[in-house]
Amino acid sequence: MTPKERIELTLNYFIKNDQVAETELTYQNPFELIVAVILSAQCTDKRVNMITPPLLKRFPDAETMARAEPAEIFEFIKSCSYPNNKAKHLSAMSRMLVKDFGGVMPSDPLVLQRLPGVGRKTANVIASVAFQKPVMAVDTHVFRVSNRIGLVKNAKTPRSVEDQLSFYIPDNLIYKSHHWLLLHGRYICKARKPLCNQCGLTDFCSFYLKKKNVKS
Repeated sequence: MTPKERIELTLNYFIKNDQVAETELTYQNPFELIVAVILSAQCTDKRVNMITPPLLKRFPDAETMARAEPAEIFEFIKSCSYPNNKAKHLSAMSRMLVKDFGGVMPSDPLVLQRLPGVGRKTANVIASVAFQKPVMAVDTHVFRVSNRIGLVKNAKTPRSVEDQLSFYIPDNLIYKSHHWLLLHGRYICKARKPLCNQCGLTDFCSFYLKKKNVKS
């Protein structure tokens, strides 16, 4: 079975079963989303959702956060991972957003990557979630699930996974597919102990079929 065929079966499964396709991060606008996504690196969404309400109450937009020193931001986010670096990123990101973009979040993923603390994955998340751009954000869950199921071939890097998935998945489903694969990896296809007995993709999953010594 080819990766393209597996992708079609995977998408059909998620569509048929009406799987939730949205981020678990809490946000109200693109600025709140980018703050949450920056904080989410090496940190759980649950923890981020505890941090952002008081942080964003104090600094509700780019203008107010741009006026804050990293030390001020640090006090609100010190319970997350790497708070020193993230405080610096949030401060610098807000300042550039105000200075170069008038406080308005750009929607182009390449432009978003100019912002401090924003790499390719974060930019793709913002572009797809906030602006419904057809770009695939590949985090550790999407990377693992795509390789395990066999949705990609010889994909050793997140960029390779992104390119292959983007080639086969229809533009109108890329946004949803990111969340489907991410949530599947978070709750079913876990890193250490995948819950194959609860998975609806085992009929064509390369990992499962190999484990059962079945030709795929």
